[in-house]
Amino acid sequence: MSTIKTQTAGRWGVLFLGGLLGFMVSAPASAAIFETDKLKVYGDFRLRLEQDWDSQSSSGSDRDDRLRTRVRVRLGLNYKPTEMFDLGVRLRTGSDDSQQSPHITIIDFDDNDTGDAHFNFDKWYLKAKQGGLWGWVGRNGLPIWKPNELFWDDDVTPAGISAGYDFDIGDGSTLGINAGYFSLPAGMQEFCGNMGHGQAVLNTSMGGAGLTAAVGVFGIDEGASDSSESDCGLYQRNNGERDYTIWVGNLQAKFKAGGRPLALGTDFMHNTEDYDPLTDPGITASNQDQTDGWDVYVKYGSTKIKGDWLLGYWYADIEQFAVNSSFAQDDWVRWGSATQTRASDMKGHELRAAYGLGGGMNLVARLYLVEAVTSVEDGNRFRLDFNYKF
Repeated sequence: MSTIKTQTAGRWGVLFLGGLLGFMVSAPASAAIFETDKLKVYGDFRLRLEQDWDSQSSSGSDRDDRLRTRVRVRLGLNYKPTEMFDLGVRLRTGSDDSQQSPHITIIDFDDNDTGDAHFNFDKWYLKAKQGGLWGWVGRNGLPIWKPNELFWDDDVTPAGISAGYDFDIGDGSTLGINAGYFSLPAGMQEFCGNMGHGQAVLNTSMGGAGLTAAVGVFGIDEGASDSSESDCGLYQRNNGERDYTIWVGNLQAKFKAGGRPLALGTDFMHNTEDYDPLTDPGITASNQDQTDGWDVYVKYGSTKIKGDWLLGYWYADIEQFAVNSSFAQDDWVRWGSATQTRASDMKGHELRAAYGLGGGMNLVARLYLVEAVTSVEDGNRFRLDFNYKF
C-alpha cells in the first residue's frame, strides 16, 4: 500500500511541477500574480536537486547515499484595507508533521519513500503599523533581526502576538525594539509549548560601513512532561520536555568592494538553563554543559539583477542545547527523521555560489561539510536550487 501511495504522489508531483513550470514560462517576469492598490497575490517556487553522501550515524554505522529532487511552492495574499492595517495569509507545501521544511520530494533516485505531500497555511495574521510602531497578531514569521537560520528557521512560523518600535537616534542611526509571545508549532497543525522573546537592534554607519548589532533573549517553556503523550512527540531529543533560555548576539558589517556588496558577520548563542541529568529529560553528565554556539561568515556579491553573482562562506559550531533544534535550520545535515531535523551538536562549513537569472529567478549552489561535536556522526550535502519569485 505504501508503494502505491508513493508512486501516486510522485505522479501528481510531476504533473503539478509541469503545470507550474508552464505557468512560470508564461507569467510576466518578476511580477505578482495579481496586484492592486489594496490587494496582492504573490508566490514563490523552488526546484531542488539534493545529494547526501559519505555520512555516518552517531553509532558509527554508514548511512546510504541519497540523491533526490524536491520542490517547494508557496502562495500568499496581502490585503491592505487602510494604510495602517495589513491582513495576510500564505499557503505552503510540505508535510503536516514538519514545521521546519516546506519541501516535497517528487523523485528519489535511490527508490526511497518520497514522503507526504500536503498543503498548509503557515501564515495568517493582522498587522498594524503607525510611524515607528508596529504589531501583529496571528501566525507569521518570527519578527526578529537575524542574518541566517542557524538559530531559527525561516519556515518555522509561531502563532501569537508581537510588537515593536523603531527609534531614530541621530546621525542616520536607528534602534529597534521588538518583543512577542507565541505558541510553538509541532508540525503544521498542532502546537507544543510557548516562547517569549525580546530583542534590541542597532543600525548605524561607521567609516563607510553599515553596522548592525543585535541582542535578544528567547525563553522557551516545555510543552509536556512526557512528549510521547502529546503533539510534542514529533520533536527530536525530548525538545518538548525541556525549557530553554537562549541569549543571541549578532554583529554584521556591510561594505562596498569592487562595486559589489560585501558582508562580514558573527553570531553567538548561549543557553543559560542549568540542566540536571537526574531530572531533565535527555540530559546526561556529558552533554549538560553543551549550551554554546557561534558562527562566522562572509558574503560577496548579490543576485538582484540578471548576471549578478554571489559567493559566500560560513563556519558554525553549535553545541547540542545552544539552540532548540526543532526550530533551527534544517539545511546543513540530514540528521533526524523524515520530518524533523536535529541540527545542533554540529560543526562544519557551508560554501555557497549563486547567480541571478533576472525576472525574480536565481540559481543557488550550496555545499555542506559537517561533523558532530560530541560523536562520530557526520555527513556531506550538496544542493542546487532554482528559485523563482512571482
